[in-house]
Amino acid sequence: MRHAGPRARDGTRGGRSAARQGPRSDPRKPSPEHAKPSEARASARPSPKAKAKAATQEALATGVQTLIVEPDEAGMRVDRFLVARFPQLAFTHIQRIVRKGELRIDGKRAKPNERLEPGAKVRVPPLKLDQPKPVAHAAAHDEDARAFLRSITLYEDKDVLVLNKPMGLAVQGGSGTKRHVDRLLEALRDEDGQKPRLVHRLDKDTSGCLVVAKTRFAAATLGKSFRSRLARKIYWALVAGVPRVKQGRVSTYLAKEEVDRDSRMRVASHGAEGASHALTYYAVVETAAQKLAWLSFKPVTGRTHQLRAHAAHIGHPIVGDPKYFNVENWELPGGIQNRLHLLARRIVIPHPRTGKPIDVTAPLPPHMRQSFNLLGFDTDRYDPIVDAPD
Repeated sequence: MRHAGPRARDGTRGGRSAARQGPRSDPRKPSPEHAKPSEARASARPSPKAKAKAATQEALATGVQTLIVEPDEAGMRVDRFLVARFPQLAFTHIQRIVRKGELRIDGKRAKPNERLEPGAKVRVPPLKLDQPKPVAHAAAHDEDARAFLRSITLYEDKDVLVLNKPMGLAVQGGSGTKRHVDRLLEALRDEDGQKPRLVHRLDKDTSGCLVVAKTRFAAATLGKSFRSRLARKIYWALVAGVPRVKQGRVSTYLAKEEVDRDSRMRVASHGAEGASHALTYYAVVETAAQKLAWLSFKPVTGRTHQLRAHAAHIGHPIVGDPKYFNVENWELPGGIQNRLHLLARRIVIPHPRTGKPIDVTAPLPPHMRQSFNLLGFDTDRYDPIVDAPD
């Protein structure tokens, strides 16, 4: 298995070039301050991006507003669009106005996962903005966030960032979740106010490769790669028992259900309300006395909790899974922590500009490394799922 090379760095330096000192101006000629109004307007004509920003800022003071989707915002989810246009708006508030039907796209009620077309008109209701933080506190927080993100970066160039998301860190915020990847990315806003964007998700307790787009262009292109299944993802897991079929596929329909106010996915029949097809290939890499197995997964689809639900469906739930572990009278072997043993091990995805593959591998998180060492599993061993069919 190939490992990602050293992090790519952008060697360009910002800043304006020094102005050349020209000849002394002729006092008979009008100075720039006294230029004709038409000339002043021509030289100060704002860019489309600046116009969009100005419209957004003006809208904050006017209540209800209509925003026009720019060409480089095409394909964005409507909630991501609002995050980009209103960085000071709490994401939970954005989710709420979309869910309550207060948002309109070309006069029609917006759906939470709806993607935008260039030129579309988005009608936004009055917004409740977060109070700005004190500058000193915000600067210190941003520096801490940048340092943390640097420490977990596996790959970076001017368009793409791949993070090694640790277990326990949520990707997005929710009720009671204050620290998450999406919020940490606020510290990486560029001079135009653009924030790096998430293009896929990992569960809070899943560790490993998380792809982030640093530009709108990269977000749109990478998003299409994920939707068209051009991204190849490989996950490693430690499961209870050993599957009888050493290499196989799991094809089911999954639907969300609420159990004691806890959301989880269940295997459903074709045509059931809210059911979506989910397909996963798996292979047994190594075993430990018929008690535990190291599995390699290659998901073809990307449903919520897909691998966790599929592992439980074949009778071999992932060790440490609080939602789907369903083996009765099963005792955790000594020395193995009761934490989710699931790693987004590797991702291969076309670069948004060059089309060449970005191939990144994440190391085992500490609790999985401890378990693998205890069981004598060799992580350099051949992984049979790598060449499994798509």
